[in-house]
Amino acid sequence: MKRVRVIVASLFFAAMTWVFVDFAGKSPEWMRHAIPHIGSYAAIVVWAVLALLLGRVFCSFICPFGILQDVIGRFAPKKWRKHHYSKSYNWLRYSLLAICAVFLILGIATPLLVLDPYSNFGRIAVNIFRPLVMEGNNGLNWIALKFNNYDFYNITIYTVTTLSFLSALVVLLLVGAMALLRGRLFCNTICPVGSLLGLFSRFSLFRIALDESCTKCGLCARACKSECINSKEGTIDASRCVACFNCLGKCKKEKAIHYKWAISPPKPLKGELKNSLSGNKSPLEGVGGSRRSFLLASAAMATTLPLIQGCVKAVAKEIDTTKLTPITPPGSVSLQHFKEKCTACHLCITHCPQQILKPAGFEFGIDYAFKPHLTFYEMAFCNYNCTVCADVCPFHAIVPFQDKDEAGISKEKQTTQIGIAQFDKSLCIVFKENTSCGACSEHCPVQAVRMEPYGDSGLTLPHVYDDLCIGCGGCESICPVRPIKAINILANEVHQRAHAPQEEEAKEVDAESLDFGF
Repeated sequence: MKRVRVIVASLFFAAMTWVFVDFAGKSPEWMRHAIPHIGSYAAIVVWAVLALLLGRVFCSFICPFGILQDVIGRFAPKKWRKHHYSKSYNWLRYSLLAICAVFLILGIATPLLVLDPYSNFGRIAVNIFRPLVMEGNNGLNWIALKFNNYDFYNITIYTVTTLSFLSALVVLLLVGAMALLRGRLFCNTICPVGSLLGLFSRFSLFRIALDESCTKCGLCARACKSECINSKEGTIDASRCVACFNCLGKCKKEKAIHYKWAISPPKPLKGELKNSLSGNKSPLEGVGGSRRSFLLASAAMATTLPLIQGCVKAVAKEIDTTKLTPITPPGSVSLQHFKEKCTACHLCITHCPQQILKPAGFEFGIDYAFKPHLTFYEMAFCNYNCTVCADVCPFHAIVPFQDKDEAGISKEKQTTQIGIAQFDKSLCIVFKENTSCGACSEHCPVQAVRMEPYGDSGLTLPHVYDDLCIGCGGCESICPVRPIKAINILANEVHQRAHAPQEEEAKEVDAESLDFGF
């Protein structure tokens, strides 16, 4: 059973990692649409039912963050891999679960930004693993060019900021340290998904159990990365067991421990929440565990806090005062909706074909930190027909467009106004240098920017028609003015509906009458 778990976990982990680090769009379309929704709210119901039947198999078979901890744990010295039974921090794990539940009921996803295993894995994959893969590609490209091989091409990393990289690195180091020292301590102490599934796995129909023939040698407890096997008392905390099956192969006495049908509820363990809240005992009494474990757990609750003081000054220098409101992706409905639903998993950042989605720092406030926003200054604009970010978002922070035709084109997307272009005449090179330009008008897909006569010089200046503009950034991305562009997109806090551009009638042209110069 352990071999089955390793094979299934490896396949899921490879597929999930590929979806997050895929910079070239090579992953199959079905995978890009199916794999991300493993961590969605709807999928949690499936995993809860599965936990009620088979235990917390999600945590060891499917969860990418849990599997990542197992991978890290494999590099621990052998003496660190010898675990021992420890009493659970139920007061902490269920308090965090309750906090997350209350915030979600209120429509606020902020606690999940720090605690959700799917989102944490996404930020680590996008901000650490993906850049490493991209730099590896660039290295192969450099080597291939030496041999006149052009199968590779150089990639520039646009979407990783210093803050997003550091925050992902802090989470990786903290959770990695917990995995090296205490196995699945994060999953059984902090993770709200693990705590929720633990409520169901306590009564799972199939679970790990000890027989009366157990000699209490403790070999199974030393192999348990969840530290939930109390071999001395012959009990197993089913709420913390992640069904890794490491213990099954360690027992020297055949079938003294096994995975079996066990319909009777598990015996409560000493120090669990039920006992700690009974009588006159303090909730903190009898919790057990070492001081080091508690410090690690507390530190992981504030994974982003150590970064704030060190990064605020650096981020403040990069703030564009013309854009104090983030431009949220088409389909995100409004700034408030996006703040409440987005958990900053960064999947949309990976799959944006134009690479214009970028993780925010603290320039839009702490409640928007690490969430994606659109930037048009550096390279590109939001494609007129593209709906990729809405298609891959697992939490419906970006709501999918439902009116697509056979070609996958959405009329609703084409008229969704995420912002409006603002033109500053004093910065335009037509006004400043008395020369013609018109790049913004030529680049506008909806005819919202039109060149109109300016003075008696025969030159023309851009004019923005707000009712047509969709805020795609085509004009801003092409504007040659630096450092502040003459035309910028300012966000709509609530997305509006723009008028569809008028289609010009096709004119019949006699091709034979045209002179192409040859």
